[in-house]
Amino acid sequence: MSKKIFRSTLMIAAGVLLAAFVIILGCLYDYFGAVQANQLKDELRLAAYAVEESGQSYLEKLTARDYRYTWMPEYRLTWVASDGTVLFDTVEPAESMENHGSRAEIREAFAAGESSSVRYSDTLTERTLYYAKALNNGTVLRISVSQATELTLVLVMLQPILLVAVIAVILSAVLAHRMAKRIVQPLNALDLDHPLENDAYEELTPLLRRIQQQRGQINAQVRALRAKTDEFEQITGSMNEGLVVLDQKGAILSINPAAQRLFGTDRSCVRRDFLTVDRGHELSQAILSALENGHGEVRAEKNGREVQFDVSRIESDGAVLGTVLLAFDVTEQASAERSRREFTANVSHELKTPLQSILGSAELLKNGMVKQEDIAQFSEVIYREAARLVALVEDIIHLSRLDEGAAMEWETVDLLEIAKNTVIFFQGSAGQKNVRLSASGEAVQISAVRGILQKMLNNLCDNAIKYNVENGSVEIAVSNGERGPTVSVKDTGIGIPPEYQARVFERFFRVDKSRSKASGGTGLGLSIVKHAALLHHAKVEIDSAVGQGTTITVRFGFEIRSDPDSDPEWERSGWRQWREQCWKASFSGVNTPQKH
Repeated sequence: MSKKIFRSTLMIAAGVLLAAFVIILGCLYDYFGAVQANQLKDELRLAAYAVEESGQSYLEKLTARDYRYTWMPEYRLTWVASDGTVLFDTVEPAESMENHGSRAEIREAFAAGESSSVRYSDTLTERTLYYAKALNNGTVLRISVSQATELTLVLVMLQPILLVAVIAVILSAVLAHRMAKRIVQPLNALDLDHPLENDAYEELTPLLRRIQQQRGQINAQVRALRAKTDEFEQITGSMNEGLVVLDQKGAILSINPAAQRLFGTDRSCVRRDFLTVDRGHELSQAILSALENGHGEVRAEKNGREVQFDVSRIESDGAVLGTVLLAFDVTEQASAERSRREFTANVSHELKTPLQSILGSAELLKNGMVKQEDIAQFSEVIYREAARLVALVEDIIHLSRLDEGAAMEWETVDLLEIAKNTVIFFQGSAGQKNVRLSASGEAVQISAVRGILQKMLNNLCDNAIKYNVENGSVEIAVSNGERGPTVSVKDTGIGIPPEYQARVFERFFRVDKSRSKASGGTGLGLSIVKHAALLHHAKVEIDSAVGQGTTITVRFGFEIRSDPDSDPEWERSGWRQWREQCWKASFSGVNTPQKH
């Protein structure tokens, strides 16, 4: 600003100086020119009287007196006859001069009595004034004088003008610098943090008041923006989904902690291109698709998890500002979908086999293709397969009730009593295989769903009998030690290979499919055991060795959290919350809440 004031002041001073020179020279030139013109007229009038009285003798006397040097040498007199012939001239011999009848001032003087004219030299550095007056004798007397033009005057005075101009410019520059500094100094000293406390020019008061108002508005907007930013960061920071905001060039504007963990980066990636964080071609194509079409999505694997990426375009007033990327962990959902498909396929397969046996046997009986003595055998097949279907359907219903969280009645149950009821129920089937069945331990009471708890022990005991050896044993033990209430089922059966022990609780999983089907198993027994244990917040442990038997222990009093990688169906929507409510109900003795 000080430079601008300095330049403006200096230019004004130079302009004023130039204008002063032009005006002064012009006025002086016009003034002295007018004075000289008046003098020229007076001289011509006097000379005319003298010529009329004395004739040519007067003019000759002027020449004899060296008129050019003693009497106003700049004036020249020319006497012209009526036909334009020069009768006399004070400078040149008359006989050597051409006819002057065509000269403008001579011609107009003959016509009007007096006349004047001005003629410039070829170089425009000199001009000549002419005045002519008609005499009484019919002749014309003309007087002339030479003058310097404005250009000549300027050239003559150029040196003093330049000297004065240089001095004036230097003084103007010094004064302009000081003035600019004095004007700008109070402006530079303004305290814009407290505009109304400044002692500045009175003319700045409205500006300072406006600054104070705008400062208040800006502070309010900054506080509101900071509050919204904090709110946005808190919301996005607590999100389980990854959130990334990109500008139209693909640079990262914001990334929440979930997205940082997903892409293995930190906040230092902000303002960097998204390609520095993830170079996946499919995700890049989804971002480009969102910029062009408004939305893009892709599913990809990240860090061993299956992630769904949804990309949407951000617009404002028709202009594309960037994109927002949301990342959803759909591993559990995808696993649940796969589990449902597998369950449907397994159920269809498990139902198809006994139905085909029943259909085949019934068709043979219907067509009379069975001998009389074989009818009982075919009827036994139909009965056995039908019973297997009923057991399979009952197991599926049990699993569905556990999955859906149906309302169940909780009560105080004695574990030892449940174990003894199990022994009584399986005495017959155990006796057929010469398997010794026993229940021992101490009376331990817990809050449980009696039917589900009984079903859990029945399935454990049934498996222990089916996969036992001849003359083997099954022992059910109940205890209440430091680790809480415990019930275990130990058999002397064939055992489970180590590579299958983690999978035996999956639905329809069988270690030996042929033997399992031969024994009438549905493949859902241990899966029901696991679900029932989770319902009662119990932990299932398995200890088995091939050829040495298996011990399955259920420990109550644990807050079990299913591993989503190994059992994703238990992490489906709402189950964890409902299970935690059941956990509280199991210790309060109230009925389990209804799962929504």
